[in-house]
Amino acid sequence: MSHRIRIVVVDGHTLTRFGLVGLVSGQPDIAVVGETGLGAEAAAIVAAAAADVVVLDSALPDGDGLRVARALRDRYAGLGIVLLTSNGEDDLLFRALELGVSAFVTKTAPAVEVLAAIRHAAVAAGSFIASGLGQAVARRQTAAVKAALSPREAQVLALLGQGLSVAAIGTTMFVSHSTAKTYVARLYEKLGASNRAQAIMAGLRLGLLQQELLTPA
Repeated sequence: MSHRIRIVVVDGHTLTRFGLVGLVSGQPDIAVVGETGLGAEAAAIVAAAAADVVVLDSALPDGDGLRVARALRDRYAGLGIVLLTSNGEDDLLFRALELGVSAFVTKTAPAVEVLAAIRHAAVAAGSFIASGLGQAVARRQTAAVKAALSPREAQVLALLGQGLSVAAIGTTMFVSHSTAKTYVARLYEKLGASNRAQAIMAGLRLGLLQQELLTPA
């Protein structure tokens, strides 16, 4: 990069702003060119300072930081947006992703992670990074599958993990063989599996089965 990354800090906590200024002061490629504690002032300061990146708190004294992020993204397509938050919940992370934020960082993250987020946002404003993204996606996928499985299908998965055949599953559940086959087929479809082994592997990966409860093959 031929010039220093020009950042604006938008955070209602004076100590946080002071800490960010101190963090980047020793970085030869980053400079703070503006700061404010109010979201309402963010756009004007970003424009006046010709900022490359805005480091934005998710909870501001005058409103939701994500709304500010959305307004900035709508107005400045190439602006890097780093969302700082004391709340690392998955819902907030996915809202940030959907609104076009460049990076999602918790306030407890190591300094090196914050700096990496700023540098990423400066060169790839349109892409998204977050240290817990992979785990959050896995948790969302697990929750979606759990919600999609009926109690009967969840029982079928447990019985498959115990090594029962379709016929034995029908007997255990007091249903006909054809009904048991239907339950198994629906389970496979929801798990994206085509056989027992794939279903069990998917169940383990999604946390729907526990390894210690499986019957050895």
